[in-house]
Amino acid sequence: MPPFIYFILISLSCLSSLKQDNSLIDWSADKKLSWNDFKAEPEKGYSAAALTSTNIKIDFGYYNESLQYHIRCRFDKNKSWGRVKNDYILSHEQVHFDIAEIYARKLNKVLKTYKPNEDHISKDVNKIYENIMHEYYNKQEEYDKETNFSINKIKQEEWLKKVSNELSELKNYSNYN
Repeated sequence: MPPFIYFILISLSCLSSLKQDNSLIDWSADKKLSWNDFKAEPEKGYSAAALTSTNIKIDFGYYNESLQYHIRCRFDKNKSWGRVKNDYILSHEQVHFDIAEIYARKLNKVLKTYKPNEDHISKDVNKIYENIMHEYYNKQEEYDKETNFSINKIKQEEWLKKVSNELSELKNYSNYN
């Protein structure tokens, strides 16, 4: 029987943004965001100090009874903006990007244990992705709610530690490229 190959692209951003790779920054422990990375104009009628746009995408295929995949966690310069540009707000925005990385690692962790069934791979991987992304969106909302969009400095400090610890706990799943 010939090997079956399935490819799918799942992304939180528009497919058109994939053509703008120079506007996307891969998450890296060695490179933190700077205000120069926030290229979009602040949205009118939106009172937030800043907005961070991230995306997590996965490309995958099935070949010789093996799931092959590639995950990307990226910050979109052209959709991210800052109205209040100071180190404290930048730190809050960095945590949004770090939370995205946590969920990219969680996706990798789940896919490493997934036992592919040739007939259901696309459906299964899409469902895994949707579940992880649902958790991801909820975590981003929880972060902003608990920190009151960074205004609650005590909660902000707690989240900095919490996210740092989660990144460390999931370090074995950071190599998903």
